[in-house]
Amino acid sequence: MERSPVFELADTYVTGHAALDPVWATNSGVVGYDDQLTDYSPDGTEARAAHVRETLVELAALPRTDAHDELAAAFMAERFDMELALIDAREPLRDLNNIASPVQEIRAVFDLMAYDTADDWDVVVRRMEAVPAALDGLRAAYEEGRHSGLVAARRQALEAAHQAAVWAGDEDEPAFFPSLVDDAAGVPGLGPAELGRLRAAAAGASEAYQSLARYLRDEYAPHAADVDGVGEERYALRARAYLGAEIDLVEAYEWGWEELGRIETEMAAEAQAIRPGASIAEAAEWLETESDLVVEGEDALRDWLQSVMDAAVAELDGTHFDIDPRIRTVEAMIAPPGGAAAMYYTPPAEDLSRPGRTWYPANGQTRFPQWQEVSTAYHEGVPGHHLQHAQMVLRRDDLSRYQRMEFIPGHGEGWALYAERLMDELGYFDRPEYRLGYFANQAARAVRVVVDIGVHLGLEIPATQPGPEPAFHPGATWDADLVHDFVLGRSRMPVAFAESEVLRYLGWPGQAISYKVGERVWLDARSRARSRHGGDFDLKAFHAYALDLGPLGLDLLEEQLAAF
Repeated sequence: MERSPVFELADTYVTGHAALDPVWATNSGVVGYDDQLTDYSPDGTEARAAHVRETLVELAALPRTDAHDELAAAFMAERFDMELALIDAREPLRDLNNIASPVQEIRAVFDLMAYDTADDWDVVVRRMEAVPAALDGLRAAYEEGRHSGLVAARRQALEAAHQAAVWAGDEDEPAFFPSLVDDAAGVPGLGPAELGRLRAAAAGASEAYQSLARYLRDEYAPHAADVDGVGEERYALRARAYLGAEIDLVEAYEWGWEELGRIETEMAAEAQAIRPGASIAEAAEWLETESDLVVEGEDALRDWLQSVMDAAVAELDGTHFDIDPRIRTVEAMIAPPGGAAAMYYTPPAEDLSRPGRTWYPANGQTRFPQWQEVSTAYHEGVPGHHLQHAQMVLRRDDLSRYQRMEFIPGHGEGWALYAERLMDELGYFDRPEYRLGYFANQAARAVRVVVDIGVHLGLEIPATQPGPEPAFHPGATWDADLVHDFVLGRSRMPVAFAESEVLRYLGWPGQAISYKVGERVWLDARSRARSRHGGDFDLKAFHAYALDLGPLGLDLLEEQLAAF
């Protein structure tokens, strides 16, 4: 099929961007760059910015041949404008947190590589040998930020230092890279010389992470920001990047409180069904500590999650979705220790040589209560992220290569949260325990809206708070301590997970609201479509149309779904 000029430009951009950002390439499923790492130095960031600017100039001069072209061009322009806005604001110089900064990305990219053959390990060793230079480049960016007064919060620097030390083997955990290389023993074609090179590369990568840990702890953290909140201007910019839309932040904050009250009212009813007379907190505590809805051991957890996702694929295909046989596989994985505690998804390679995978960070835990995990499996797997991402891989004729590679949290996390709600509507939470877990996950996302906007904008906690729970510090102004207490008390998460999430909200401003704000757009669009079509509304057709659009900022998504 002949490609339009817009699609050709998108292909060219992806190829150029992959060479400039190999970590992005591997994460996005673009093959051919797995032996390299991204240059996170100021020069590397400027090279990527120059590539974006050049592409924008070319894009403006190209004709649009059809609706697919128009959407592909609008999507590129919106995303490129946002990327440049963040770079112009010098955000990469203080891109440091506990979950989604280059500190984690450099380590995590090794989770997505192949390790089966001697050729695979040859790719691995070259990327591993690049770790010290990549971390040096990142340190150069942090140093420029530090000398310019553009620093992350101190607690983020200290947590990232701790993570780096864990991966280096300094925190009573096996060092990540040497442990990885242990798996190479016995691979045909890897002799003493090759294994020696791998061990040297692993030692060098560990030493580089050890050095980074010392730098962040001893040199960067003393000069880091005392305050966690980033202020309205920075928050609005970052929220727009994650949402693909400008929103009224104060209205969203107030709506977050209303949503939390609505959800907690539902939770109170489910708690009564589980333990008559119990409060939400008491029912959740019983499910965490005494219920027999539990899995023991990482292997058993992985097998159980796999069974939940496999059943969803089998039962939803042909009823509410048409799932192509090529993407019916999604693998449940246990994440390496040391990272944040949130479950996450990685998409398939664009040639489908690597399947989509969900990753559960056990982080030393061996007992896993199930009550919240069913909903999470639907969120990360099917009909959530896997269905969304894998569907895009197959849409080569209608989506540009750039569209197929990108992820916008407002769109993607909004869809995944909508997917959880859809499974509730379809009756998949057939036990009150699982339904309470679903509502607990929904409540946690509403909590995110409240605390993320509240702490970063320095808002006041309202005097009147909806729902069945006692009022929380009415009239106080949000700070890190209040966020900690509110998240632990109202998210219904295990303590270790909740504390990791608190760090996440404090250090990743604007991302946490994307789930509920995005779900709100998906639900509103579906409601309007129902009204337009009346009795002829076809939910399966709506899902197919929506997923075929690919990733979009929320403004573009609303515009496109209005045409269904």
